[in-house]
Amino acid sequence: MTDYFRPLVQIGPARPDTAVFLAGGWGWFTHAEVLSRSTPPRVVPAADIPASVMARLTAPRPAMAGLTLDRPRIMGILNTTPDSFSDGGQHNAVPDALRVAQEMVAAGADILDIGGESTRPGADFVPVSEEITRTAPVIAALRGAELHTPISIDTRKAAVAEAAVSAGANLVNDVSGFTFDPALGPLCQKLALPVCVMHAQGDPATMHLDPQYDNVLLDVFDALERQISILEASGIPRGAILADPGIGFGKTQDHNLALLARLSLFHALGTPILLGVSRKRFIGTIGNAPQAQDRAPGSIAVALAGLGQGVQMIRVHDVDDTRQAVALWHAAYFGSIL
Repeated sequence: MTDYFRPLVQIGPARPDTAVFLAGGWGWFTHAEVLSRSTPPRVVPAADIPASVMARLTAPRPAMAGLTLDRPRIMGILNTTPDSFSDGGQHNAVPDALRVAQEMVAAGADILDIGGESTRPGADFVPVSEEITRTAPVIAALRGAELHTPISIDTRKAAVAEAAVSAGANLVNDVSGFTFDPALGPLCQKLALPVCVMHAQGDPATMHLDPQYDNVLLDVFDALERQISILEASGIPRGAILADPGIGFGKTQDHNLALLARLSLFHALGTPILLGVSRKRFIGTIGNAPQAQDRAPGSIAVALAGLGQGVQMIRVHDVDDTRQAVALWHAAYFGSIL
């Protein structure tokens, strides 16, 4: 049976001689947890990690859409939808979206993620023409306003991505993991675009209906490895791929917590990791915050836990609060200012 090696990530300036840096970032490790579908977990020294896995764990991640990944990066969420679970209807008009985007960048967003189709549980399909109408004019307006921050288009559809890139987007973020539209991967390869591959079980309309896994951590890892390998074989370099375990997408609360507790396993994909937990339902349940807008503290707590496991990018609604938390998290651990 296959063994999976999860680095036991530590952070801070004091490191033993046996420490190995993780992915060219701020984390390091001396041991790994070995996971398997057939045997109990065990801990081994880093020296016992196979060379092929160690190469993936330690290789510095290339810059993504112009952003170096040797420091935590904040992706600001800008939904131009009427029905997103947290901010639906707030940014439909281009002037409103432009204002909020500028506020996010001023608050510290490193990249903006613009989406025109809600992916909340139970969401309806949005036609291509409508999704383009919701997103491309916003992106064009941002570029017209001399906003040079990288922009990600959050879509499952090649035509939407093509229109967004023509308007000025730099990255394609597909919540289906490039399984929905067979034309999307070839488009990204043709245009040499970096991409984000997210795991989801089912589609937004049905993903909340009794999701099942044999082993959620290993099942999600294997699914991402398959999709990344397919994209790599098509000509998209692994260094141009972000991996997102898809917290809340076709997963119960227990599934989400199992993924978060061992999130560092995903570094073994050899890609940077994107973590999107902002205002998710499990945060409201555990943190007793029924309203999505009240979940910033819990969202930030989970995001910082992700940074502690070496996650390179966090996708958030509350950019200003998150930036402040990340700055103080770094200062407290490293004794220096980002």
